[in-house]
Amino acid sequence: MDKKRSLYSMQQEVDEDIQQFKVGYFSPLAQMARLTEEVGELAREVNHTYGEKSKKASEPVNSVAEELGDVLFVTMIMANS
Repeated sequence: MDKKRSLYSMQQEVDEDIQQFKVGYFSPLAQMARLTEEVGELAREVNHTYGEKSKKASEPVNSVAEELGDVLFVTMIMANS
């Protein structure tokens, strides 16, 4: 990333993206389930990167940074709604 951005500006961008869709924001329960899912994916990636568990050939290629981005995105959705 070549410029610093505030959390507020990122939340605004996320809100603009969500508002494009007719459904809008999902319920808090659905959002919490999604956050839990993303944190699990982050944990798996951290385990593959820094732990003893090797990645299976069938598993997608992801990075800790990508998974942290997903967690941040879902967290912003929850904060906005």
